Amino acid sequence: MNYRALGRSGLRVSELCLGTMIFGEESQRSAEPDEAIRMVHRFIDRGGNHIDTANVYADGRSEEIVGEALRDRRDRVVLATKVRFRMGPGPNDAGLSRRHIFSSVEGSLRRLKTDYLDLLYMHCSDPFTPIEESLGAFDDLVREGKVRYIGLSNFKAWRFMKALATSDANHWSRFVAAQYQYSLVVRDIEREFIDLCEQEGVGMVPWGPLGGGFLSGKYRPDQKPSSAGEGRLATTPNHDEEAWDRRATDRNWTILDVMEELIADRPGATYSQIAIAWLLAQPAVSSVVIGARKLAQLDDNLEAVDLALRQGEIERLTQVSGFDEGYPYRYLKLYGGSR
Repeated sequence: MNYRALGRSGLRVSELCLGTMIFGEESQRSAEPDEAIRMVHRFIDRGGNHIDTANVYADGRSEEIVGEALRDRRDRVVLATKVRFRMGPGPNDAGLSRRHIFSSVEGSLRRLKTDYLDLLYMHCSDPFTPIEESLGAFDDLVREGKVRYIGLSNFKAWRFMKALATSDANHWSRFVAAQYQYSLVVRDIEREFIDLCEQEGVGMVPWGPLGGGFLSGKYRPDQKPSSAGEGRLATTPNHDEEAWDRRATDRNWTILDVMEELIADRPGATYSQIAIAWLLAQPAVSSVVIGARKLAQLDDNLEAVDLALRQGEIERLTQVSGFDEGYPYRYLKLYGGSR
């Protein structure tokens, strides 16, 4: 396992981050608690030190399982969780208010069986709470020692930049990590966020590297998964980001065709490994969040760190997964103003 700096901070994280969203879920795609704990231990034993969860995952059950798994391994990992979404029925049980942030962090610390968080994310922007209030609360948590570093996820680019400017103006703790959906089939963040992260020293931590499982190579155009089947695409409703109708496009099937050709030249390589290796070669990426339901899936994903794609292969995958950048990005690229 290799390690990279998380943004412009001194924190070193493994290239792969173990995502735990499906730990504790009551669904077919969930990892059983004992298997989840074994995966955490396997990940650490293989050199992984970056583990990601959130208070909202399985209503807190994911954090509880992670806390149990790290009972005698806490000092070996960079532990991240998140705050923003609803954790109770009351009007103050959601959002990024000072009250909700502090109460959520106390709950996360209790479930994770730890007295500090290495990394705390704002899970999504909150249009109803002034960003000054949210960032001030995060800074206070850092000063109290309950949180070491801070990050954000699912913000619009202008809100992201406004938050950084607000932190700078007030000499508050600054975001060092940004979690966004990013894969060969979802490259939208390249319009703004990759440049933003590079320029501002924020480490990109992509989630959904396999496009909800689409890039695992187990699907075919004439085999739409049933709702009773395994995997995220089989159970995700059509309005969700990782839905079948968003994945089963001509462009995306062509991406899989090219991946299949690359696999033919690399005995033992898998679709998942190629998808993750492509992400690891992208600018600003510090660590890629992988998720697994079984140990075998985790072991397969972990091998991606040893799959060094050749430059020609990276370029081919980038070209086949290209997308319409839209205005003004086309204009800027054409007339030399894209940097």
